[in-house]
Amino acid sequence: MGQDTFYVTTPIYYVNDKPHIGHAYTTILADVLSRYHRLLGDPTFFLTGTDEHGQKVQKAAVANKMTPQEQCDTTVTRFQELWKKLEITHDDFIRTTEDRHKNVVRTILQDLYDRGEVYKAEYSGHYCTPCERFFSKKDLVDEKLCPDCKRPTDEIIESNYFFKMGKYQSWLIDHIQSHPEFIQPDFRRNETLGFLRKPLEDLCISRPKKRLAWGIELPFDKEYVCYVWFDALINYITGIGYGQDAAKFAKWWPASYHLIGKDILTTHTVYWPTMLKAMGIEQPKTIYAHGWWLIGSDKMSKSTGNAVNPIDVAEKYGVDAFRYFLMSEMSLGNDASFSEEIFITRYNSNLANDLGNLLSRVVKMIAKEAGGIIPAPVESAQTEYEKELRETVLSAVFEMEPAITGMKLDRGLEQIMNAIRAANRYMEQTAPWKLAKEKNTDRLSTVLYTAAESLRIISGLLYPVMPGKMCEIRKAIGLPETGMEIFELKTWGKLSPGLKVSDIGSLFPRIEVSKDDASKSAKSAETVAVAAEDIIVIDDFSRIKLKTAKVLEAEKVEGADKLLRLQIDVGGQKRQLVAGIALFYKPEEVVGRTIIIVANLKPAKIRGIESCGMLLAAKDGKTLKLITVDGGEFPSGASVG
Repeated sequence: MGQDTFYVTTPIYYVNDKPHIGHAYTTILADVLSRYHRLLGDPTFFLTGTDEHGQKVQKAAVANKMTPQEQCDTTVTRFQELWKKLEITHDDFIRTTEDRHKNVVRTILQDLYDRGEVYKAEYSGHYCTPCERFFSKKDLVDEKLCPDCKRPTDEIIESNYFFKMGKYQSWLIDHIQSHPEFIQPDFRRNETLGFLRKPLEDLCISRPKKRLAWGIELPFDKEYVCYVWFDALINYITGIGYGQDAAKFAKWWPASYHLIGKDILTTHTVYWPTMLKAMGIEQPKTIYAHGWWLIGSDKMSKSTGNAVNPIDVAEKYGVDAFRYFLMSEMSLGNDASFSEEIFITRYNSNLANDLGNLLSRVVKMIAKEAGGIIPAPVESAQTEYEKELRETVLSAVFEMEPAITGMKLDRGLEQIMNAIRAANRYMEQTAPWKLAKEKNTDRLSTVLYTAAESLRIISGLLYPVMPGKMCEIRKAIGLPETGMEIFELKTWGKLSPGLKVSDIGSLFPRIEVSKDDASKSAKSAETVAVAAEDIIVIDDFSRIKLKTAKVLEAEKVEGADKLLRLQIDVGGQKRQLVAGIALFYKPEEVVGRTIIIVANLKPAKIRGIESCGMLLAAKDGKTLKLITVDGGEFPSGASVG
């Protein structure tokens, strides 16, 4: 994959309250990436943990009548238990109250102070307690509200210590522009560059103990503690041995990915890089900001009472189903909407109907018609059906790797679902139950083996997302539950005939929705649709390739009143397209027009005629108009969007 090691981090989470779906999403994403890289044979290190200093923790401790340390010790277990429940395979869990972290933070602070990177000055600013950040008056909303959380700020005047962040502004802009992979997705990089158009101020990195006592004491002034963000960001290097284990640090740094939510973009793409630059440490390879989980069109938030408890969902529907939903529903970088209706729809369609049904029918057929033993395929009994399924399944294997490296997991998972659907179609096309009745043993053995081999590869591809259920699939087809490597998935035919299958029951029992729930879903369908429309962004739209095409020939399809067969030119490539426009256009009326087509639509047969693409048209009642290019001549094959 072009790199020796894979080091991924999540943000460290505040211990002022219990974890929510946002915490679960980032951590599951890091886990899935780690599992895939281990599958690919990359040495992998996955770090997560908790942020245990700062005003929010101190405030929560007071409210709960605890000491800050007791607050941390009580709340951290909620994260640790959740990660165990969600099958998270982190290599380390760091707490910022641990000595291994605090000692290194003090050493860094002292070094920066000694080299003149930190100075003391009086500061006047507007402080947001929930965000634990200062803002200048020009940054406020309505002159008093925090620009991030929109809550009231407090005006504070006090002496503090400052890190000379502003001196690195030009360097940071150059680094971002010369390393396009540094901040991803691209639009987040542009967001940071937009922020850097304004003069970059120095960063206040202390809080006086008289206002905040819970933090790492500054080594050069005992009246102050370290600003929580300066302290927290350093976990990414203390967690892999910086200042304590030089060999370990050299092995894993720089980080492959810092995974973050878009709300902490500035701290990670401005504060952290300038801190590392001042420390003389190499920059991470990529800081990746994902979107938010929304309820309808609203951000999920504890303060508004709409936060989803991941434990509740996992316990109700299963851990693996929950992991799959989060990975498949969100396109990385964009927002996604969560609702129980959306969850159940995807669960029933992808997991119960497609994957669960495939396993059940394959295992039951082998048990019934092959004595429960996976038969050997017969070369002479192979047909085009086997070739087509093999190509589709292996295509999913080869598509998954760039989906991982390109951070497009949802697209990779869709390729796997295509393979699962293809395997179900294969069972219908080959009808092994008929072959059994006809005593066509060679053909039956070939079909059953082919279907089981598809399950082997599919279970391997989905293992990082649904480890528990995929181990069940492997067990069902007679395989050991562990020991998968990518080369085994890239090669067809690794499943050994003679393995004994096991009926494990329903892999994903279908979720039945009551009439009352269905009624509620119907009433909320319009709301959900509007919400989904609101969160569609350019990355989603870019999956559809629209191109201009010139109509060369047109004729009516015999026996079909509504269909025209078109011969079109798409940038020098000739295609055939079948369109339902014959009631609105005569063949001679469309010849010569430059139309817009969906160029990457999978070919389909309409009335036995292959159609490669779909033209765009607008319809209002009984009127239909082709979508064409404005003006005169325009080249075919041009991109639209």
